[in-house]
Amino acid sequence: MKYILILVLFVTVNITAQSKYPQDYFQSPLDVPLILSGTFAELRSNHFHSGLDIKTQQRRGLNVYSTARGYVSRIKISHFGYGKALYITHPNGYTTVYAHLQNFSPSLEAYIKKKQYKKESYQIELFPEIDELIVKKGEVIGFSGNSGSSGGPHLHYEIRDNEERPINPMLFGTDVKDTTKPIIRSIYAYPIGAHSHINKSNKKQKLRLIPKQNGGYVIEDIEAYGTIGFAIETVDRQDQASNKNGVYTIKTLINGTQNFEINFKRFSFSETKHINRLIDYQHYKEKKKRLQKLFLESNNPLSLYGDIQNDGYITINDKTASIYKIKVTDFKNNTVNVDINIKGIIATPEDVEPKVKTPYYIYANAPTELAKETVSVNFKKNTFYEDFYIDFNVNSDTLVLHKPIVPAKKSFTINYDISNYNSKHKEKLYIARLADKTNLPVYSSTKRKENILSTRTKNLGTYVLAIDTIAPTITPKNFSNGKWLSKYRFLTLKIDDITSGVSNYRATVNGKWILMEYDYKKRTLTHDFNDGVVIETKNNLKVIVTDNVGNSTTYKATFYRK
Repeated sequence: MKYILILVLFVTVNITAQSKYPQDYFQSPLDVPLILSGTFAELRSNHFHSGLDIKTQQRRGLNVYSTARGYVSRIKISHFGYGKALYITHPNGYTTVYAHLQNFSPSLEAYIKKKQYKKESYQIELFPEIDELIVKKGEVIGFSGNSGSSGGPHLHYEIRDNEERPINPMLFGTDVKDTTKPIIRSIYAYPIGAHSHINKSNKKQKLRLIPKQNGGYVIEDIEAYGTIGFAIETVDRQDQASNKNGVYTIKTLINGTQNFEINFKRFSFSETKHINRLIDYQHYKEKKKRLQKLFLESNNPLSLYGDIQNDGYITINDKTASIYKIKVTDFKNNTVNVDINIKGIIATPEDVEPKVKTPYYIYANAPTELAKETVSVNFKKNTFYEDFYIDFNVNSDTLVLHKPIVPAKKSFTINYDISNYNSKHKEKLYIARLADKTNLPVYSSTKRKENILSTRTKNLGTYVLAIDTIAPTITPKNFSNGKWLSKYRFLTLKIDDITSGVSNYRATVNGKWILMEYDYKKRTLTHDFNDGVVIETKNNLKVIVTDNVGNSTTYKATFYRK
């Protein structure tokens, strides 16, 4: 009977609830005012933000509530990404996600630690049975934190449909005070093709924004001819926060007729990487500012677009006058307009974008292999969005593979043949990418097959062979050898590796594996004595840390508890 009831609760999808976004179904996940540090589909590095980042008053440990009844369908704990994350599936077919938690409710914590100790791993992913972990609406499921790749204490909250597509939680009635209009930070215009020009230039142009008294903007009049497009840098701000968040919709009109629309209501994880087709990727890599293109280039599979005419481009003829309008709106319908008056004048461009050619050319719809000396690079078909001349050169152990200004939608493979490498530390070699700003080598996940080192990456740029002969460091933080720790709840060590980085670690007490949480931001390992696995008076601690090329360090100490 219990199983039948569970099936009714959790498997049967409530068709009524699936009709456009129920407004009173989900409660707030926190009991503090909802102030956002991040909005849904906000532009992030290589992805769209898939939920709301809710401020937790710069604190950890706030109660996190299940926003509706359901069952825990997934638990994932990792060093990076979402950190400690919980997924709850609800009777109406939606799933809510709670990420960057400090820890879970006591019952969930006990369930998870049992699995971690069985697997002997801090990082774990679990998919409980439908009747294992049932939760009520408003039940405390965890506590807010800063785990994983979080830049500060907050709760990341998502709502996904039954196809695992994230949906803007604001559509379900999640309410955030916002009477503030979006902000326009810059507008650019793009001549499309050799015969188009803007203000007698064939190059991308930054336009002069002039604020209006009503909060909108007007652009200093421009002269143009041919096919052109525009891009915008814009952010939104809510009333109670200074964060630069994402907007909700952008529409454009030419002479009163809509020709472009993008809205940030829902997307799929399979398409989120294509954010690099929406933004001006080269502009972002060079200036660290995200311009959203208000035109649709080829090979753009994003589903965020609405009504678009002529792919968002406009055609300006000689001796014409046109008005181009951009409307930017946040979720609360606060709107800001930008008006651009365009005078059509045919002219010979005085400033022409130079054509750069190299001996190597990438056809986007065909596989390509580049090879020189001991280095080869393999691009599969459709690695890139469009054809281009690529800069490729090898000098000793340095590979110059274009500038990192062209986005890749697939990973490609770089191979180094180290057969003739004479170093006695040959086994300590790895492939590294030189960081954009510092030019320092950054470890790129390297595999070894006999004398071939290979890495898969989506980043163009400069790569080198690097060597790491320095073992990781392990330093006790809150204890020393021979110390009594009876009044301590936590055992903490700092671990670090300055070259290739920490790969894995293992800790035991009296020969028995103990759970240690790794915080890569603080470079710490922490054991909670409340786990109850350290029960002896005299305890022999052993910690082994290994870096990405196999160098390892062992730390041993004795401590006492009673």
